[in-house]
Amino acid sequence: MKIKHFIYLLLFVVSGTPVLAQYATQDSVHFAGEKYFKNVRQLTFGGDNAEAYWSYDGKSIVFQKTNPKEGVFCDQIFAGKLPLTDAQKFTPTMIGTGKGRSTCAYFLPDGKHIIYASTHLGADSCPPVPDRAKYGNKYIWPLYNSYDIFMADMSGKIVKQITSAKGYDAEATLSPDGKKMIYCSDKSGDLELYVMDLKSGKEIRVTNELGYDGGAWFSPDGTKIVWRASRPKTPEAIKEYKELLAEGMVAPTNMEVFVANADGTNAKQITALGQANWAPNFTPDGKHIIFCSNHEYKRGFPFNMYRIDLEGKGLEKISRDKGFDAFPMFSPDGKKIIFASNRNNGGTRDTNLFVADWVE
Repeated sequence: MKIKHFIYLLLFVVSGTPVLAQYATQDSVHFAGEKYFKNVRQLTFGGDNAEAYWSYDGKSIVFQKTNPKEGVFCDQIFAGKLPLTDAQKFTPTMIGTGKGRSTCAYFLPDGKHIIYASTHLGADSCPPVPDRAKYGNKYIWPLYNSYDIFMADMSGKIVKQITSAKGYDAEATLSPDGKKMIYCSDKSGDLELYVMDLKSGKEIRVTNELGYDGGAWFSPDGTKIVWRASRPKTPEAIKEYKELLAEGMVAPTNMEVFVANADGTNAKQITALGQANWAPNFTPDGKHIIFCSNHEYKRGFPFNMYRIDLEGKGLEKISRDKGFDAFPMFSPDGKKIIFASNRNNGGTRDTNLFVADWVE
């Protein structure tokens, strides 16, 4: 489940016309002020490419893509080795089933397997998108109850079904040693985070407050987690959240970033910026969080990446595209960053993948 389509909806709903081109067509891969980026390189060209995550050896990435021009009508999982020189092209291949919708793929340490969530057991076709007119044209995420988490090899063969609870199981990432998986599930009746030991299948629930908890990551040393969460407080907000959840939906337009110990203890909210703050991840030093936010813009766009420390201090803007920057992940050695962006899309709605050297 992801929010990259959020900006497109906002641009349409706020103005009543498709005005994305006005805000997201700067044909550049590296903007002034992006001082932490060097040698920015565009990996994909066309379609909707996002949530790209590194292999443990830093040589490959796995991601999800939608591109109707290529016959990929909803997100499927692709992977490929990163080019070593500018003269080489990035040539990923599909390793998902090609059925249903897939999301949130992640390499295992052996580099020979991935985990990802898929709806393919529910149907071969793409699941239906919500009729947002029914919800006052609000941005709504569907929580497909056919999502489960699977392990597959690099040929696409599923070797193990990891989750099988009725309802939504997705958004999985792994600990630095690859032994534990953190993921989001609504099996308790609310959207909560669980940490599972992959070998034994034993798990613990690590969040317990009302609201959406998801998109979690472990810190580089595996001792902490970071995630995005909504915390409805007013009677009206609680009512709306529960009603949507009962219909298998969630509205992710008000989220903040939280950190905790890896077992869920000492949970702490570290942003209070308003609007949508999400896609958090740890920086290589483990002392900061990089995340995506639209808090600077009353109209709800653009989305850019920001950095903040674990005490919620020292907020700093990292990226500066006029449309959408998100899903940052640092390479295992901390020297590179990969992210998704609308930059250099020639006035289209394409979201592509970019990799850059990270310079402190």
